[in-house]
Amino acid sequence: MTKEYLQEKFSQISDERHQSYVEHKISDILIIVMSSVLCGLDQLAEIMVHAQNRKEFFKNNFGIEQIPSKATFSRVLNMMNGSEVAKIIIEIMKERADIVGDIIAVDGKSIRSTSEKGKAHSALQILTAYLTESSVVIGQEAIHNKTNEIPVFQAMLDLLDITGKIITADAMHCQTKTCEKIIESGGNYVFGLKENQKNMFDDVVLYIRSGLHKENISIASTLEKSRGRIEKRICEKVEDISWLHAKDEWKGLNTVFSITRITTAKGKTTTETNYYIGSVDVTAEELLRIVREHWKIESMHWILDVVFSEDECGLLSVNGQKTLNILRKLALLIHKQYISSLERKISIKANLLNCLMKDSILCDVLSSL
Repeated sequence: MTKEYLQEKFSQISDERHQSYVEHKISDILIIVMSSVLCGLDQLAEIMVHAQNRKEFFKNNFGIEQIPSKATFSRVLNMMNGSEVAKIIIEIMKERADIVGDIIAVDGKSIRSTSEKGKAHSALQILTAYLTESSVVIGQEAIHNKTNEIPVFQAMLDLLDITGKIITADAMHCQTKTCEKIIESGGNYVFGLKENQKNMFDDVVLYIRSGLHKENISIASTLEKSRGRIEKRICEKVEDISWLHAKDEWKGLNTVFSITRITTAKGKTTTETNYYIGSVDVTAEELLRIVREHWKIESMHWILDVVFSEDECGLLSVNGQKTLNILRKLALLIHKQYISSLERKISIKANLLNCLMKDSILCDVLSSL
């Protein structure tokens, strides 16, 4: 990504400061913060040290003549509209990455450092729509309470182009209104099914577990071995759902199925079965793939915590947290693209360290998207 491209994009973000007193452009501040996040840094003190130690880098590559103070970084991050920043970063992802794939996974993630003491549900939560094959965020909304996730998801659907796509989400979003909106927007859905839809859940579980309808169930399985861990996944798809009493309440409903995971690690075997509904009428093998693709958004959230230490971010403002969250997602995409081009693959964490240590690698990583 060139200096001109980033400056043009970031200059679209509203600046509420009195322009007579502005010494540091928003685009310059965001370029420095983005660079810091690409190096695995997002605490204000870390960003400040990074900026001071790379004065020549920012001057030579981005024309940034002066490094802002810590107070300026804090004030601007708190002031900037985090939703506006997210919109611009999502535009960058869509423009600079290969947009391929048919699965849009939707999932919410809380940033634990933002919760009030003794109030577990007070943390800022970001609901993300993620094109799994491309590793591209195509939409996100901030919410403050898990119970508000359902209407936020439904509203988000109005802003996304989901034509020809399959939307996946956990059982919280297994709602008749959500399914209706997806079908009317030209998409399909595959949702987890749990006891929040108790009658249908009980019917599906009884039908599949009873073993009385084997002629109406198709089965497919996969087996994966990795680092001493063996996981077998078995999909049981009900071919004809005319028996399901609630089927007419769910627009587009074509499929109910289960996936059983049998995992063996360190001599211990565990078995877990989950149930799903969907509007797609595909094979059991394809259903295994669709559900496996949803795992990628959970993996992305895990990386934000474990590799980028998102839950430890000490910024107090919602705007600052929103901005750093979307910059981490951009950084993850950029690192994935860069690592995929290397002959000898390395971990994302190792590549963060390489960017921190070497200006040349940071430049290469930035130009890879």
